[in-house]
Amino acid sequence: VRNALQVVEGYLAAEGCSFRNKASCPFSSADYKPELDDTPLLEPEMISRYQQLIGILRWACELGRLDILLETGLLSAYNAAPRQGHLDQAYNIFAYLKRHTPQCILFDPNTPDISVDIDFKDFEDDAWFDFYEVVDEALPSDMPSPRGESVKMLCFVDASHASNRVTMRSHTGILIKLNGAPISWYSKRQNTVESSTFGSEFIALRIAAEKCQGLRYKLRMFGVPIDGPTHVFCDNQSVTNNASIPTSLLSKKHNAISYHKVRESVASGWLRVGWIQSKNNLADLFTKVLPAFTRNNLTSKILNRWTKKKSDVK
Repeated sequence: VRNALQVVEGYLAAEGCSFRNKASCPFSSADYKPELDDTPLLEPEMISRYQQLIGILRWACELGRLDILLETGLLSAYNAAPRQGHLDQAYNIFAYLKRHTPQCILFDPNTPDISVDIDFKDFEDDAWFDFYEVVDEALPSDMPSPRGESVKMLCFVDASHASNRVTMRSHTGILIKLNGAPISWYSKRQNTVESSTFGSEFIALRIAAEKCQGLRYKLRMFGVPIDGPTHVFCDNQSVTNNASIPTSLLSKKHNAISYHKVRESVASGWLRVGWIQSKNNLADLFTKVLPAFTRNNLTSKILNRWTKKKSDVK
């Protein structure tokens, strides 16, 4: 990331410009909407520059800079025809990285305590038999014998309903942890337009369930033992109730696929869905452009500023 910052600073210096001194957030304003930007389109030379910058930012996200994942994804949608405002925001993300570098992912091996601020519905497992032909979680027949200490899988999921002001599509954000370590993250616009927050949240929950299911299979094929079900945290009370209470009914039939996929996973025993307050939902970082104080509170639970110890210096 430091080398990338030097390259971008060189571009700006050639144009007689420099980074903003106070870039507290990736976007210059929490109200900025890339889809509403009406600044002039870039010339071909600057389009190539923009695409290069987006490529660097996406690489930084892959390396673990989760704090710019949403903003980078939003700007990536305009690679073919970016505008001057999009380029300015890309430069602002680099200014943010310079001010908040170095950062590293917090890898906490301790088993998390999920009993605080989480509302899991209590029910008898037999209650699901009236609604689904409940079967145990499908396990690979050729998986190796599990070895080592078991891990607990946690998943935070969120959706911002109709966040795109042009297409009215929602945005899905997912963060998966093993114990206290983030190991998978996802921020992407949904493929369909949903008429309600309930629908967009249930689609996000279904995507999260599928990702967790695939990861559980992969871990078992690696020989990693998994401790109990995957705990999914959602900040929408209606979605949590519909996913967790066997007798709850679906009133929006067009959400039936997501509804039954999640409920069948819960009935099988490998998934549990609980409600969490929005201020504690880490996936909010991947769905909404947040003000500095709110995003810093969430970022501090995922990333930490890396400082070199004296013992590391020769």
